Amino acid sequence: MKIALLQCNLISSAPQRNKDILLEAARRAMDMGADLCMGSELSLCATPGTDLLTRKAFVESCRLALEEMAVCILRDKLPPVLLGAPVANPVPQGRPLHNCAVLLRDGKVMVIARKVLLASDGVHDDHNYFEPGVACGVLQFNGWRFCVAIGEDVWNDSGFWKGRRRFEGDPVHDFMSSGADALLNLTAVPYYAGGPALHRRMLAWTAAKYRTPLICVNQIGGMDSAVYTGGSMLLNSSGALCMQAPLFREAVLVAELEKDVERPIQAQDDDMFEIWQALVLGVRDFVHKSGFTQVVLGLSGGIDSALVAAIAVESLGAENVLGVMMPSPVSSRQSLEDSRALAENLGIASLFIPIEKAMLSYDTLLYEVFKDAPHNMTEENLQSRIRCNLLMAISNKFGRLMLNAANKSEAALGHCALYGDLSGALSVIGDLYKCQIYALCRWLNARRGAEFIPASILSKQPSAELLARLEDGAEALPPYKMLDPILKAHIDDARDDAELISLGFAPELIARVLKACRKAEFKRQQSPPALHLSAHAFGQRGYMPIAVTDDI
Repeated sequence: MKIALLQCNLISSAPQRNKDILLEAARRAMDMGADLCMGSELSLCATPGTDLLTRKAFVESCRLALEEMAVCILRDKLPPVLLGAPVANPVPQGRPLHNCAVLLRDGKVMVIARKVLLASDGVHDDHNYFEPGVACGVLQFNGWRFCVAIGEDVWNDSGFWKGRRRFEGDPVHDFMSSGADALLNLTAVPYYAGGPALHRRMLAWTAAKYRTPLICVNQIGGMDSAVYTGGSMLLNSSGALCMQAPLFREAVLVAELEKDVERPIQAQDDDMFEIWQALVLGVRDFVHKSGFTQVVLGLSGGIDSALVAAIAVESLGAENVLGVMMPSPVSSRQSLEDSRALAENLGIASLFIPIEKAMLSYDTLLYEVFKDAPHNMTEENLQSRIRCNLLMAISNKFGRLMLNAANKSEAALGHCALYGDLSGALSVIGDLYKCQIYALCRWLNARRGAEFIPASILSKQPSAELLARLEDGAEALPPYKMLDPILKAHIDDARDDAELISLGFAPELIARVLKACRKAEFKRQQSPPALHLSAHAFGQRGYMPIAVTDDI
């Protein structure tokens, strides 16, 4: 039995275009000798589900695309295709749709499985749109009996999670009591650091537990702030990895199933490479699927904008990236030199627009209003807002999407200006802490074997350069190497004050950091979407209250 794994980069809200993409992949699979093709969860409309699923016209377009695809498969004598799609609930009770696996064969659309365990994790909110099914599906094909499971339906084994399951019930366990020759899992797993390795271990556990080969097809591509990893795979009945599609790239692979004889391969993990690939794919798909080809960003001479520029070049090509240097009177010569060196290293076009005249204009306009008030961060943040206005003007004039370069540490603490350095269409590194950004830049330089990111950017102290004397956190908080562990423990691991103290952090520092985090929520809720690289990206699992007291 030869099953083709169709790892396709699909487009949210475009069932007709997705139909064409999947048919082209099925044609390639036919040329490779496939007996059956298999796509990912909700292939036809691409996950995550949105409120388009509440519109009758969109659901109808999905139904028509399925029927047209089935006709094309019959006409062109393509292998049958098992794929994910929204399908109308056949009964009047409950939500109007099911998240289904359907088989397109002999010109017909046959529902094989309805997803049982519905995700609600901040990226996927299946409960808003789908009625749960009651069991995994069964597919009888060419003498094989397959268990067909969608997404989380194959992830809830109590043994693997040591009793800490996310859902009640285990559909695969319930099905496997009647036996199956293999498990087929259609899924859509968004990326977070360490996620692909965990996903593979989880599937390997399931395959080994039931002594059954397992094929998983995972979605690939950027969908707004989520990035789907791909890495579709075949595991043998002992849980060994026999075949795996690349992460973050489209692929059509043919897995040959012969009971208990699949040959294992050695899997290799590289966390930095995974993060880099996720960022590159996320930017490329966000820009292209939004209808743009070119981007613009500010070059400050700092590490954040340097990394975002490097990612943009890898995603879109140097010819499509424009960097803008906007020095103020307090900008250092070193920062300008670093920005120029970076632009030269990356091969991107750059503009030089000093903002001193704009600053003087604001001073003049606001003189009567501000004349009796002391100078403070208001004037400092005006620099950031002037720069944002210039970048947005360039974006509007030349049709370049504006990229944001704020990081997770800054967003946590509120060290960013609304309508200034918090602006942009996409927050590229908004789910990376400052120390992670340094580590990724060093990894990138080592991988390229050159000073891709200038060494002086990596070695200097981070500073917004809004005052001639101030380094980030120098007057209020300690360096990021001390801050980031606290932020990570609080945000990613949900540690409260007492738990942080028990981990050895100073109580006074914890109080200051957590207070800053709470007070910055109003900024985070007005931030551009950030590419999700962790299981706890801001906004991914809901929001905190904006109006809070200090005793929370």
